[in-house]
Amino acid sequence: MTQEPAREEARRPDHKDGWDKLRIILQPIGGLFTALAIAMFGFITSSKLDQRQALVTDTRLYSELMSRREESESALRKDMLVSIIARFLNPEIQDLNNDVLSLELLAYNFHESLNLKPMFLDLTRRIQREAADAPGAEKQAEYAEFTERLESVAREIARKQMIVLEGVGRRFDRTIDLSVDPDGTSLEPALMTLDSVQTNISIDVLHVDRVNRNVLVGVSLETPDPTQGSQTKTATFTVSFFDFPMIDNLRIADGQRCALVLTNFSEQSADLTAVLFPGSYASLKEKPYYNEVIQSVLKASKSGR
Repeated sequence: MTQEPAREEARRPDHKDGWDKLRIILQPIGGLFTALAIAMFGFITSSKLDQRQALVTDTRLYSELMSRREESESALRKDMLVSIIARFLNPEIQDLNNDVLSLELLAYNFHESLNLKPMFLDLTRRIQREAADAPGAEKQAEYAEFTERLESVAREIARKQMIVLEGVGRRFDRTIDLSVDPDGTSLEPALMTLDSVQTNISIDVLHVDRVNRNVLVGVSLETPDPTQGSQTKTATFTVSFFDFPMIDNLRIADGQRCALVLTNFSEQSADLTAVLFPGSYASLKEKPYYNEVIQSVLKASKSGR
């Protein structure tokens, strides 16, 4: 009795519902989709790898082109420097017009790597000596033009360097009143903060040379130190139009630099600009001290934690 229903059930034909039919239909389609997905993944991966390889190739090619360009420019600048210096220092072919032109070329092309102040001063003295013996107003005007050209190129170079340094540092301006005798006066001090380091800058006017248009100053830089209390650095030097801030500057705490620039000189006043900036923006000839490098690395590691 109990085996009859089982036999009857066994004799019934297989009956598949809609889900079974759907599974039968989708099974080969699923395999097709899987194969398509694998093919698409391989295509996308291969495309990305090709793009990356092309980017690496382009970057390498660009780097090689830039390196060759820099080498060519360096060789050209080297030849130019050697040629100009040799002509400038040759006493047999000295000519004021050519020497002024040579110094202009040097200043515009090498002002970040060479201290050109001695050459400016030497050429200025030569112009003054020859102007003193020059007869006639025409010759005097010619020598005055030489002096104007030297001061013009020097002020332009200083202005360009100041634009760069002001973008990363701090500055303040002071005016010396020349309507009275300014010798021995003190300008208003300034407290400037750069990279969390405060520096108090004081400037004393020691002497003003109205003929040569320069100012002898005494500068005091006081920087607080958490371990030693405070550090004070003093210096006495002459400021003229031929001082370039990236070259002529004072080292202070934390690898920073302070420079003083003469921006204007007239019968009534002389304008000074002081700029405080990171030492990494000093000229190419300035090499950081080892302790400055170590302090910079330690500061960078602490800030990155």
